Amino acid sequence: MAFNTRMGQHLHAAINENRRQHPGCPYKSGETKAYLFSQISVQRNKSRDNSMSFTIFSNSHASAKCALPRTLQVGVGRAIAHHGELLQGVFSDEDGRLHRGLVTLPLPQIGSVVTFWPDDSEDIRTRPENRSKAACAAKLAFQELGSPQVAGCLTIETSIPIGYGYGSSTADVIAAIRAAAAAIGADLNRSSICRLAVAAETASDALVFDEQAVIFAQREGRVLEYLPGDYPALHVVGFSSRDDVPVDTLAMAPARYESTEIETFRVLRGLIRRAIREQDATLLGRVSTTSATINQRYLEKRHFRTLMQICENGGGCGVQISHSGPLMGVLVDAKAYDAMARVVGIATAARDSGFTDIVTFSVNVDGAPVQNTSW
Repeated sequence: MAFNTRMGQHLHAAINENRRQHPGCPYKSGETKAYLFSQISVQRNKSRDNSMSFTIFSNSHASAKCALPRTLQVGVGRAIAHHGELLQGVFSDEDGRLHRGLVTLPLPQIGSVVTFWPDDSEDIRTRPENRSKAACAAKLAFQELGSPQVAGCLTIETSIPIGYGYGSSTADVIAAIRAAAAAIGADLNRSSICRLAVAAETASDALVFDEQAVIFAQREGRVLEYLPGDYPALHVVGFSSRDDVPVDTLAMAPARYESTEIETFRVLRGLIRRAIREQDATLLGRVSTTSATINQRYLEKRHFRTLMQICENGGGCGVQISHSGPLMGVLVDAKAYDAMARVVGIATAARDSGFTDIVTFSVNVDGAPVQNTSW
């Protein structure tokens, strides 16, 4: 294939910039013909910003999804973190069958950004190395979109602490799927992203829905219910205890809830639906506290009583926890006249009680979000 002069200049610049910023994604010395696939035809595609892209034409063994050419380019995907759950248990579907599900507390102030750099290697690699779930997710996304031959490097930039229950793995996986789709100029709907995420890591949080409230079947990658609106305006004081360690919930036997607990989850489902519809932070806090209390039978937080005492003394409307890590938090009604004073008091009490990794953040609050990690 012949590259014209201007195309060669663009390609040299792109390769040199990627080599400078991402030395872990090697290109051959002096390489000017990047993305050499046996089944690729390269052409100049003028977009609005005059960026260069490449078109992949499927071979005869590709699926029907490959019938049309795909444009290959650098792709970027993003996903937010979460701060554990507001509700987790078992919930029925429209046919009355029970499914394990949860309602995630979003933490939009931190997240994962994944960039996919196509190259002429034979597989998908990651930088940092050993992010196998993200690599698997990107590969599944390319297969889903009819481009299984694509290879390259995923660079993962994240502000999410790993191993504390913030959903770092799921954020990487969802961002990798979105980066893969962006690399070939394709769209994936949220249900497809959820299905691919579960295939890549067995269980997945509802991070693809950002700050939309849903009851999500984490081991199936499906929504059991779209809740009727946004979360009430909340401030959250989050922290963890050194006495609680992260748990691989996939290696544990799933909780076998008692019949009374299953009935409680049915009631909590109705209450959280009402709390969101009526924007009632106090009711949401009651739901979250009840769910966290039930969880004590299955994955105990050693200082749960202290957590409850801090909430009561500090004017919180409820507590919430991560069911797979040491995270816990106190919810504050952001519409309370003294909400900020409550946040400061709760954070101070958590620090004085020996809790660590104290953060404050806001959910669905107008104006600048409360975010502080200096307690």
